[in-house]
Amino acid sequence: AALKGGLRFQVSAALKEGHVTPTELCQRCLSLIKSTKFLNAYITVAEETALKQAEESEKRYRRGQPLGVLDGIPIAVKDNFNTAGIETTCASNMLKGYISPYNATVVQKLLDQGAVLLGKTNLDEFAMGSGSTDGVFGPVRNPWSYSRQYKEKSVPKSHSEDEESNWVITGGSSGGSAAAVSSFTCFAALGSDTGGSTRNPAAHCGVVGLKPTYGLISRHGLIPLVNSMDVPGILTRCVDDAAVVLGSLAGHDPKDSTTIQDNFKPFELPNLTDVSKLSIGIPKEYHAPGLSSEILALWSKAADLFKNAGAKVVEVSLPHTRYSIVCYHVLCTAEVASNMARFDGLEYGHRSDMNKSTESMYAATRREGFNDVVRGRILSGNYFLLKQNYENYFIKAQKVRRLIANDFVKVFGSGVDILLTPTTLSDAVPYMEFIKEDNRTRSAQDDILTQAANMAGLPAINVPTGLSERGLPVGLQFIGRSFQEKQLLTVAKWFEKQVKFPMIQLEVKRHDHGAFQHQKSAFFS
Repeated sequence: AALKGGLRFQVSAALKEGHVTPTELCQRCLSLIKSTKFLNAYITVAEETALKQAEESEKRYRRGQPLGVLDGIPIAVKDNFNTAGIETTCASNMLKGYISPYNATVVQKLLDQGAVLLGKTNLDEFAMGSGSTDGVFGPVRNPWSYSRQYKEKSVPKSHSEDEESNWVITGGSSGGSAAAVSSFTCFAALGSDTGGSTRNPAAHCGVVGLKPTYGLISRHGLIPLVNSMDVPGILTRCVDDAAVVLGSLAGHDPKDSTTIQDNFKPFELPNLTDVSKLSIGIPKEYHAPGLSSEILALWSKAADLFKNAGAKVVEVSLPHTRYSIVCYHVLCTAEVASNMARFDGLEYGHRSDMNKSTESMYAATRREGFNDVVRGRILSGNYFLLKQNYENYFIKAQKVRRLIANDFVKVFGSGVDILLTPTTLSDAVPYMEFIKEDNRTRSAQDDILTQAANMAGLPAINVPTGLSERGLPVGLQFIGRSFQEKQLLTVAKWFEKQVKFPMIQLEVKRHDHGAFQHQKSAFFS
């Protein structure tokens, strides 16, 4: 029961009352990681370290001095956050075997709260992708591919084809973290979010994915992709849990000059009963080409849910949205080109045996260490940054980014509290279908509804909303005002309560714990 409960009121309470010990909880999660190994959610499992941390936590509980709600709670971290003593690979040959001498600030804060780090989760190489299919350790499988809900709806052409070719992607690039939370192997996981990399897999895996306001959480120790947009993301099974984790991570960090200076006060989410004072904006531009009719219907149904509960629901316009994906591509690749320059084979990571000259060693190291996707983005970025192109591409994209951010400022200035949009264009697609298109095309399609929030630096959250006709999760996105996470999460929690998203019924062969029970959806079927 503890495995499926919320952090504050069920799991932490069970630990305090001695119904379960941190070691038992850790062992249970580790055994689930082993039995769901085929999902490929984890790159590294730090079993020994985790059990030691659980033991320390147990001693604190015996003394009646737990460090907080997260003491003894098993968590996972995306493998692009530095962890002292545990390999950090970014799912790339370039960093295979690299062990960081320090912890990322967010990892350190979780450990300081007594959390138990189970391991590092899989991703697209250097977080460049939207399917978690392009890492050197292979693709991540969506746990819902093995759920009773999906199996009952999908009709395989033949029995042998069933699980091997019918499995669906997790979304990305934080697919490993989303799969880890969805399959009950941990209670919360860290992802990173540059253009939707936490919210996209959260939507496909039926979990909550929070991208906080830029600058609220430290990026120190997160291996950078796009410095001006990267934000550590939080993946949990309910909105309350996301608020708990946010409370322990947010605040100023002297090691990251982009973090806020003010002290952050952790908050408990109130139970919202009256939404009549709320104004919910529905941006018309998010009715994007390729949006599935199922998601459109769900989006309308959600808007009606707010309307019928007394909230003011208004259509709003964010006119520069249609330029955002092109603008994002230019800025993203330009910053990638700059950030990837550090991987030259001299100081850390992979180093080629080519020894003709320093230049040939650089070139060979980068050719061997990076995959085609990373190399392609470096080439694009360097093209945009050439002296003759800088004004036409990079500077122009920065100006468009300002216009996109101003659109949000105007909408929130007009009295709208929260924006409600889809998170993804459709439910998760089968892996065999996903890989028919290249990474660049897929990312442009999959980031279309999420990356504008990164360019404006706004907080956004995916809330699992219902199941598609194929029995797969579909989520909706709420975008809030800058640094108004409490309001955003409060509304998200109210919505989550109304929709009663069904719990996954995970059916794993050779699984000794039986199928997980689920709670039937009362509103969205």
